[in-house]
Amino acid sequence: MKSPHLVLAFFSIFLLALLHSPNVNADTMVYYFCGSTGNYTANTTYDFNLRTLLTNLTTGATNSTTNFGFSRSIVGSNPSEIFGVVLCRGDVNNSDCYSCLSQATQDIQNLCPYKKESTIYYDTCILHFSNKNSNNSIKYHLRNNQNITGSQTLFDSYVHYLLTTAANYAAFSTSKKFGTAQLNQSVAFPELNQSQIYGLVQCTPDMSDSDCASCLNEQIGELPKGFSGKIGGRILSFRCNIRYEIFSFYSGASLLSLTAPTENAPTPAPSQTPVINPTPPETNLGHEGRKKTSTRTILAITIPLVLVLVLLLGLCACFLKKRKPALTKPLLHLGNPEEIISAESLLFDFSVLRVATTDFAEQNKLGEGGFGAVYKGILPDGREIAVKRLSERSDQGLGELKSELLLVAKLQHRNLVRLLGVCLEDQEKLLVYEYVPNKSLDQILFDAEKRHLLDWGRRYKIICGVARGLLYLHEESQLRIIHRDLTASNVLLDAEMNPKISDFGLARLFGEDQTQEFTSRIAGTYGYMSPEYATHGQFSIKSDVFSYGVLILEIITGKKNSSPLENEENEHLLSFVWDHWTTGTITEVADPFLGQNYPMDEMLKCIQIGLLCVQDNPAQRPAMSNVAVMLSAETMSLETPSKPAYYVERNNIRVGSNFSNGDSVIRGNIDRHSMSRNEVSITDIESR
Repeated sequence: MKSPHLVLAFFSIFLLALLHSPNVNADTMVYYFCGSTGNYTANTTYDFNLRTLLTNLTTGATNSTTNFGFSRSIVGSNPSEIFGVVLCRGDVNNSDCYSCLSQATQDIQNLCPYKKESTIYYDTCILHFSNKNSNNSIKYHLRNNQNITGSQTLFDSYVHYLLTTAANYAAFSTSKKFGTAQLNQSVAFPELNQSQIYGLVQCTPDMSDSDCASCLNEQIGELPKGFSGKIGGRILSFRCNIRYEIFSFYSGASLLSLTAPTENAPTPAPSQTPVINPTPPETNLGHEGRKKTSTRTILAITIPLVLVLVLLLGLCACFLKKRKPALTKPLLHLGNPEEIISAESLLFDFSVLRVATTDFAEQNKLGEGGFGAVYKGILPDGREIAVKRLSERSDQGLGELKSELLLVAKLQHRNLVRLLGVCLEDQEKLLVYEYVPNKSLDQILFDAEKRHLLDWGRRYKIICGVARGLLYLHEESQLRIIHRDLTASNVLLDAEMNPKISDFGLARLFGEDQTQEFTSRIAGTYGYMSPEYATHGQFSIKSDVFSYGVLILEIITGKKNSSPLENEENEHLLSFVWDHWTTGTITEVADPFLGQNYPMDEMLKCIQIGLLCVQDNPAQRPAMSNVAVMLSAETMSLETPSKPAYYVERNNIRVGSNFSNGDSVIRGNIDRHSMSRNEVSITDIESR
């Protein structure tokens, strides 16, 4: 007969497995908070708006495979306006997400009756609503009071490495802004049933990459204050949250499997791929024998590594001496030392790009603009790239190239094309971007054979994605950026038809408090330029809003906009849409390829937003933050648009406030030779 001790041990392990195994169906409430922004009365407008909001949030988070269990919404108007956000844990399916949010909706109204602001946290979902629109969510610290009995300092360093690596992965490598990781280590902590520590991090998917990383790292930085030596803990907010435990508490396998780093190993830099299975750590449990063994091991590993490193440095030095000075010499004039380091870290060898593009073969050419051609290439590691080869006749100097390089390299957003590097060698100036397989929106939208690929769901996703990208450029990035040439040809589509704004050309820094500027060099694309920019060279973020409005109407109608200056014979898109809007036949503007396969309310909302964006007066155009809210809200009252800019009526053209009853008259003086047909985009940046 087997020993009773073995039976008891087996039973204990089985019980621990049951207790520690994750169960995403168990909607365990973790914490709730009743706000202090006031109370509302039953059966009032606020009460009705709240019920509508909670329904919209649950539906929005669970009805789409692209929302990742996330939804934001606004219902009503002041003083009964109410804002809400919900987020399900990234490993939870739609069914479990719906179950958790339904429970949260019921519980929060019982726990915080008639409160205008409330927040409730479950293991698998978060719900927050308030009469105040604020992203400053209150953080809650929850910790396991049991301490680790081994080296607390070592355990804390493991937790920090685990969560920091997961945070970098979630912020820069996933659209869901979600990451799980397990750290495999060899130290005999008595509390660990196995040798793993588990971590989970998550942000709301609407956060930019840099904001998500900042939010998560801020929370990780708070761990030493109250979590030192604790075997588990979490920090909660409705914008981002972190958690670690000594058992697996999430569903499925970990997204990252890490080996504990060596002592004083650096934390992975943002946007880098987390290092998987780094060198095992040195352990010091206080025993003399282990100290000697550890010292011998370190010396045995370190000495050969140092010798190899010295040898490699020597080879690199010899190699760089033989290189042509054209590679590094221009970079010495790029600016301050920090910028030089940033630029040099993005350098590509010309020989590598030459091989990748098959010596810039014609069959690899993706397109050509005013500054040169773009080629498809494949790097030795298999990555597909797009290489912009600036032509010799290009007047873009090194200063302008530096601006594009350092500006775009800092931008991290899923709706922006990512710059991978640059080559300045053999008199060549090349920019290397991520390759976007479906090319540009205009090549599909205005192609009779391809436009059927853009059903309403994809068109709406493009409209929303471009809005998020512009919002990031205007308000969420570290620099205020005005694109000034947003067109259908500058919106690229990836394999899933997700839009990515491209072509950041020339850059100009301007004052920190300035919101607009004038230029004597008008450069842009006919049909997308706002009146104040086309006639006076005056640009602002509202110039981009105008271009975005034109883009929305093009996406809905399938018709390419033409400038009154460019072609007076064709029907002008803005006039076409406005005429149908005023005569009550707006449904007739929809692209015939859509048939009747679209939600009428959603399509009408997009048309109304498009018309608001192309108003003649920049002050009447909404900011992109308001556009994003309009698009995401299920129920929201929109302003009534006025007649758009460039309205054409009976051979008359209206631009701004000037109008002629005879021939076409355009306000101001325009040098048509200074304008271009999608030859260059001009990007303007402002420090925040």
